[in-house]
Amino acid sequence: MLLAIDVHYKATYAKTVGVLFHWENENPLRIITDIINDVADYEPGQFYKRELPCILELLEQVNLKSIKAIIVDGHVYANNNKTYGLGGHLWKALDQKIPVIGIAKKPFHNTEQVSIPIYRGKSQNPLYVSCIGMDEQEALTKVQLLHGDYRIPTILKVLDQHTKMN
Repeated sequence: MLLAIDVHYKATYAKTVGVLFHWENENPLRIITDIINDVADYEPGQFYKRELPCILELLEQVNLKSIKAIIVDGHVYANNNKTYGLGGHLWKALDQKIPVIGIAKKPFHNTEQVSIPIYRGKSQNPLYVSCIGMDEQEALTKVQLLHGDYRIPTILKVLDQHTKMN
């Protein structure tokens, strides 16, 4: 089973949502939600410090032994030197036991060696895929094959919709 996670920030709290699914699924097998009231302030260049605690709190609701990989909305690495971004910090926080795939809508500067653009459907805009704890080519192939005819895979659209719901 896979877990895709996203966090949406409201005025006074954060809403973290996870969808559990298998690679071929169009719809989640289960959706989990967590509300975090004590959210760190945003620090430029240190985004993970705000997002990672929200993700780790949500993971308390999941049997991590059943998870083959976690997908985050973002990057695994912050640069070509492999300085950890959100995905890398999550992998480290999970004792390097669960692979993490970052799927980002925008590139980071100086990440062309660690974040690979892929085109889905007829979109002229790529997604930027990075991973840690698994073979890069396998991650790229799996993301390319996720359900959906458009740039954003169906399962990630569902995740985004649930994350932004009140």
